[in-house]
Amino acid sequence: SIHNTELEQNEGHWKHVSTVFLQEDGKKTFKCDICDYSCYQKGNIKAHIASVHERKKPFKCSLCDSTFTHKGSLNGHVASIHEGKKPFKCSMCDSSFAQKVSLNIHVASVHEGKKPFQCSMCDSSFTQKGNLNGHVASVHEGKKPFKCNICDASFAEKRNLKRHILSVHEEKKPFKCDLCDYSCSQKSSMNKHVASVHEKKKPFKCELCDYSCSGKSNLNAHVASVHEKKKP
Repeated sequence: SIHNTELEQNEGHWKHVSTVFLQEDGKKTFKCDICDYSCYQKGNIKAHIASVHERKKPFKCSLCDSTFTHKGSLNGHVASIHEGKKPFKCSMCDSSFAQKVSLNIHVASVHEGKKPFQCSMCDSSFTQKGNLNGHVASVHEGKKPFKCNICDASFAEKRNLKRHILSVHEEKKPFKCDLCDYSCSQKSSMNKHVASVHEKKKPFKCELCDYSCSGKSNLNAHVASVHEKKKP
């Protein structure tokens, strides 16, 4: 295939954004020069670079402070958060979603256990590439650019900062358990609570003994203290 460089003018300067490959059948493939992403439309490569690598979120919600990289994501946010619309229902549990892509991700990760994005530096794996990128930035590179203006906490992702402010400083816990008085700030925490406390599920099993528990962090602590003899 033949390839050439795509250039784009930005603030008076030319920058390298992608490489164009011309296939034998005449089709163009646009390849990102920063990661492995490729596509067939120039608009998609520009949107990818703006959202993933430049972290641009030009679509702003008129009802709250949320911003998004794509208009479709903004529409989904308004429909689910502000209008309460979640038409895409999971056939295996009670979860419902504003967008079909969110349902697909839920089914693949929760019910099928698929986590195709593997970290090259540890054993962690993720359902979405964005989550992997956030993991690498925060855990392995130590990047936490989103700082709380109330305390010293800092985070790799803006959504985690918002969650921190809501739960820690504003003490908002909208998710309430139907079986006890427990409440929390995140739906994922509620799911873990129900599974471990009320359903007695312990999916994380130790490979060195018969110990099992409900959370990966508990298993890691067990291995460190019991088998590696590390003091907390």
